[in-house]
Amino acid sequence: MDQITFHHDTVLSDVHMLLPNARHLMIRLNCVGQPVFISKFKILSDGERQDNNDPGKGLKEAEEYDDPREDGEKDTKDSQGNDGQEDVEGNVEPFLDEDGDLDITHRPKKNPTEGSGRDLVCPIILKRSNPVLEQQEENTDDEVKCFKDIIRIEHTMATPLEDVGKQVWRGAFLMADFILSMPAMFRGGTVLELGAGTGLTSIIMATIAKTVYCTDVGEDLLSMCKRNVTLNRHMMEPAGGEVRVRQLDWLQHDLCTDADVKFSWTEEEVADMYNNTSFIIAADVCYDDDLTDGFFRTLYRLCSNFSHTCTIFISIEKRMNFSLRDMDVSCEAYDHFSHCLSQLQHLADGRYSFRVEQLPSNFAQFLLYERIEQLELWKVTATPLPCDQARSDSELFSSVDLDSHPSSMNAGLS
Repeated sequence: MDQITFHHDTVLSDVHMLLPNARHLMIRLNCVGQPVFISKFKILSDGERQDNNDPGKGLKEAEEYDDPREDGEKDTKDSQGNDGQEDVEGNVEPFLDEDGDLDITHRPKKNPTEGSGRDLVCPIILKRSNPVLEQQEENTDDEVKCFKDIIRIEHTMATPLEDVGKQVWRGAFLMADFILSMPAMFRGGTVLELGAGTGLTSIIMATIAKTVYCTDVGEDLLSMCKRNVTLNRHMMEPAGGEVRVRQLDWLQHDLCTDADVKFSWTEEEVADMYNNTSFIIAADVCYDDDLTDGFFRTLYRLCSNFSHTCTIFISIEKRMNFSLRDMDVSCEAYDHFSHCLSQLQHLADGRYSFRVEQLPSNFAQFLLYERIEQLELWKVTATPLPCDQARSDSELFSSVDLDSHPSSMNAGLS
């Protein structure tokens, strides 16, 4: 593979384009021929952390911006003296050399490794997996273990829509920030992540929680996720957290417990998940209507098997697209997500009540990314109703108007 080709249906995460300090190194090709990269993300210290409660911080930073030009270049009028005098209209006469040619002063060049917070990126493109390079990466494990604030993630870039779970997205960073901002809430708990993708948020969660069930679908994706868990065990071991990578298909009614299937559940794990899960998290999984329906159907099905209150946190990025149908900018995927949230909140099935609220996004920022205003965090509290209010499935089907609920709710009730 000599170069990476972008097709019309290629999707590339803004994290890969805009993150200034990430080092992206291609290390191998996965089983479907996609290049796999490894990137390092730093958890910011107290001094480095960005304060999202100060709306004027950006303005202050702009005022304190250090102009990269030399002092003599910053003020044209001062530096030019008699050679660059202003006329009465405020225009500056250009510099001319002794022959009358335009003399342009170029900005002095600096070594990119000096005075810059960015690492020099030297991408390596391989035609096939390089065992020597992979061994070198393995040999750096001991070095990385010394830095508990560095998380390493294997991921792909520029994938078709069906493989975007193999990339890193801002919604995962927002969820990770929230987790790190609320350690007392999650400490020692059992957490289930839906649509975990590369596993970044599950890994962050395992630095606080006791057990994290990290779930998605697809053997190739889950293998990558499992690899990331192994790469970052140095972050989880001090807290005693554990990540279990398991398959959870939103289109299937039951969890797979077939021992011959990779990433299947054991009966003990199923019982533990249903009995002890206090939190469900999902980061940027509602970008397609069918997936959104499957997500809410799965949420309903899971909560219906809980005998205790469960809190669900969902991060989402409101993506704007130009619609030819409306000839205007719209965000149809977000609108469908909002509709499903509303239907879930007003669903009266006699089993569970769902309370929905949007949380403010002004908590501390622990990871370096652009926290845009389109990033949102939602909280859903699922509370079981008293037994005398619960009804059997047959009673429920006879009393609920299925046509009044979206497809996600219909499937959940079936």
